[in-house]
Amino acid sequence: MSGVSKDKILVIKLGALGDFIQALGPMAAIRKHHPQAHITLLTTSPYERFGKECGYFDDIWIDTRPKMLNLKSWMDFRKTLNNKRFKRVYDLQNNDRTNLYFKLFKPQHKPEWVGVAEGASHRNTSPDRTKGHAFDGHIQTLGLAGITDIQIDHLEWMKGDLSQFPLQTPYVLFVPGSSPQRPEKRWPANKYGRLSKLIHSMGFQPVILGTPAEYEAAAEIEEICPEALNLCGETNLSQIAALGRKAAFAIGNDTGPMHLIAATSCPCLVLFSKFSNPIKHAPQGESVNVLQKDDLNDLKSETVLQHFKPRAEVRREKSTLH
Repeated sequence: MSGVSKDKILVIKLGALGDFIQALGPMAAIRKHHPQAHITLLTTSPYERFGKECGYFDDIWIDTRPKMLNLKSWMDFRKTLNNKRFKRVYDLQNNDRTNLYFKLFKPQHKPEWVGVAEGASHRNTSPDRTKGHAFDGHIQTLGLAGITDIQIDHLEWMKGDLSQFPLQTPYVLFVPGSSPQRPEKRWPANKYGRLSKLIHSMGFQPVILGTPAEYEAAAEIEEICPEALNLCGETNLSQIAALGRKAAFAIGNDTGPMHLIAATSCPCLVLFSKFSNPIKHAPQGESVNVLQKDDLNDLKSETVLQHFKPRAEVRREKSTLH
């Protein structure tokens, strides 16, 4: 009936990349559970495009993350939250900051809250919530609100254009980077180069992905395997997803782009050192395998090659993509 106001729902997910990707399936389930509601996403600027393109939200708010002593910003944010008259909030971040956001609501405007904040109407206090993947924790928490049909989002809505890249099928994606602050999570570039050479000899085009921070590593790989296609700094997130959909296989470190590739159902091998826990942090997808070594410097290229199991249907192709 026209003129009837819609329920207003707020979903909170601030970051980081891998966690945001794992939250997309739960976001889709929230939209399915509230098909007629006006749903707002509160996120940070790096994920605004995700929020707009996925189609699960009617509005996007960017969290400016005010400093604790910036009282004016906090009062303005409090006013915005209360004026919206949300019926329910789904907290997919569940940290101290979002627990504080719960407290910003006046008692007369306090919405139903699905999360871990003290006083939440649908509060998940189970110690099992954080034992595994964030995705599994979301399933458990949303179940308290009656949302049970939650699947991995395969990112079909991400339509990256690959026409400018000289791709040759079959190709294999290599993701040799990680957070600059976590070098211990990186398998050495020279070993990626050796592996690229071995995989190229099997009839696959190696394709290197990364940010400009990986230029040095990519150059080292190229020196060992000149046949590799270096796309570091050349791809956006939508293009990475599109590359994952068409790749025969992907090999990479414990880093955000591997979560993106894995979600597309691309077969993945993710390399972990002792400094990360794959039980909690491995990407989610239909064909994800993990290889862990305390010190990644001790992991040989030939050992990684033993876990190389490309998609047969992609491997049979032998054409150039333009």
